[in-house]
Amino acid sequence: MAKKSLSKAFIGASAGAEAIRHLIERVASSTATVLITGESGTGKELVARALHDQSDRSGGNFVPINCAAIPKDLLESELFGHRKGAFTGAMADRIGRFELAHGGTIFLDEIGDLSLDMQVKLLRVLQERTVDPVGGLKSVEVDVRVVAATHRDLEAEIEAGRFREDLYYRLNVLPLNTPALRQRAQDVPALLAHFAELFATKGQTPITFTADFIEALKDYAWPGNVRELSNLVDRFNTLFSGQLLSLASVPSSLLPKGLRTLQAERVSTPIVDSLEIVAPLSSKELHQSANAEVMNPFANPAPPLAMDMHNEVEDIIMLAQGLPSLPPEGLSLKDRLADIERDLIVQALNRTDGNVSQTARLLNLQRTTLIEKLNKYDLRQGTLPVAGNEDDKKTA
Repeated sequence: MAKKSLSKAFIGASAGAEAIRHLIERVASSTATVLITGESGTGKELVARALHDQSDRSGGNFVPINCAAIPKDLLESELFGHRKGAFTGAMADRIGRFELAHGGTIFLDEIGDLSLDMQVKLLRVLQERTVDPVGGLKSVEVDVRVVAATHRDLEAEIEAGRFREDLYYRLNVLPLNTPALRQRAQDVPALLAHFAELFATKGQTPITFTADFIEALKDYAWPGNVRELSNLVDRFNTLFSGQLLSLASVPSSLLPKGLRTLQAERVSTPIVDSLEIVAPLSSKELHQSANAEVMNPFANPAPPLAMDMHNEVEDIIMLAQGLPSLPPEGLSLKDRLADIERDLIVQALNRTDGNVSQTARLLNLQRTTLIEKLNKYDLRQGTLPVAGNEDDKKTA
């Protein structure tokens, strides 16, 4: 359990990750209150769970509560419970989170968002180790270990009069700070591999990243920390399942702002997001996909088209590949891309003897999208030798 909890946020060999693992091992066996600080997304709840899992209280409940997520007028009842009839809607007795955590650990997340009146009541609980249910006539003893967390600077909050100094010292017995991901950038490759495997589609190999992409991800500031990295890998896995991703192959619209800036600085050829051209399927792949009407439009993205072709060597290479060089007077990029798209559609139609369904699969397009393009470029029956099923002939 403990290793699983830690692995999600503190994979890696950086000094920051090593320090957190070491502190958890030292602090877990204590019953003293722990205050975890750090930016949002750095894994504070995972640390709290690891502390519980590695403690003598691991057989009891781990009860988390987000103090910022519960309305002020309901938080007291959530924490300490209430008795039947204590307020409108209190139809029965309810046990609070502190009682649920008896013999285990309660995790008070975003403790810095507590109102001042709730801070006073929490201070009493920490001092007396008893709770007073709302509407109750007597206190209830609780045996819990308290782990609190916040992304706020509590010392600054004390200076501003928003947090009680006495409560701060009650909570800050064992301080523990989770480092931001930008402070342990060397752990990024290991985290990428972990989340790629975690989110891999069943039956597919995990996505992988080229060296240039990994370097960009290491240089990115990660304002959302490990949570942001996890979400980004999940996004890539959904759209590019099983693929090798380079910095140039991912459309900029799928990248966070900071990574878009790095992409623009490091990729000399811009991404043409709207051009739906992919590597052609082999005959075997075409046969295997014969019954699939729709394929992932993001799969196997083609390398971006070069825009700066003034170099003579590049001109020769482009001519050898059948692509034109940029003339001195310039050209209409929109018209040129349309010509390329039309030519590729014609080639695909000829290869499939005019079968629209197979042509759509060959170009990695949805069938309806291909039909729109056929109409756009006036590629109707009679323009090409059309064969295949009757429905395709009528559509084409």
